[in-house]
Amino acid sequence: MNEAGKAFERLLGIMDDLREKCPWDRKQTLESLRLLTIEETYELADAIDMHDMKLLKEEIGDILLHMVFYAKIASEENNFNITDAINALCEKLIRRHPHIYGDVKVSGEDDVKKNWEQIKMKERKKSVLEGVPNSLPAVVKAFRIQDKAKQVGFEWENKKDVWKKVNEELEEFSHYSEQENFDKEDHEKMEKEFGDLMFSLINFSRFVNVDPEAALEKTNQKFIQRFIMMEDMAKEKQRALRDMTLQEMDALWNKAKEVYR
Repeated sequence: MNEAGKAFERLLGIMDDLREKCPWDRKQTLESLRLLTIEETYELADAIDMHDMKLLKEEIGDILLHMVFYAKIASEENNFNITDAINALCEKLIRRHPHIYGDVKVSGEDDVKKNWEQIKMKERKKSVLEGVPNSLPAVVKAFRIQDKAKQVGFEWENKKDVWKKVNEELEEFSHYSEQENFDKEDHEKMEKEFGDLMFSLINFSRFVNVDPEAALEKTNQKFIQRFIMMEDMAKEKQRALRDMTLQEMDALWNKAKEVYR
């Protein structure tokens, strides 16, 4: 057995011990672990964003623990075990890569993705969009929906047309910017138009190879850094932001922008 196999066997043994001897681990169910797994996934994403390899190694381990944990619970209920899950994955990967394990020819990444979706449809899917989890964050979900629709040819021909659609949606939404008061119906229409605008912007992001979720998160972090610097500069003046005028805060913001661009 190679080193990876030995390490995995060790993990399985520890999981058995924890499930038998630890009150917390013994109490866990598939449902109780669900939110914890989602949290671990976001921590993994943070490690990737920070390019922190030490943290990334740790988070990969945490995710792996959760996968082993789920399989352990399933085996206790006589549903399947970790070996079944791994073998099912191996068979799926072989089946969905006929250009590697068969005689299918591909010319690039797009062909691979199209073949993947076509094979999934033959296996169990009624719609190409069924593979998009309902619980995905909305921005990621929109990106995945659009990417999957592309695999069956439902796609804009070029980014110029997509940008034209963005401007159309912006014009429809801008109608509401001139209104002072909104009734319930107007608010619902505005929400719909704003959603359409965001969807079209996310569509454009695909055409320029920008990850919209990552781009927005970078802007979030930039805003946080600038805002904290504003607070620090205000403290140096023995002031609090809430006691400053908008013009005074704008002056601090512009200084922070010079540092965090």
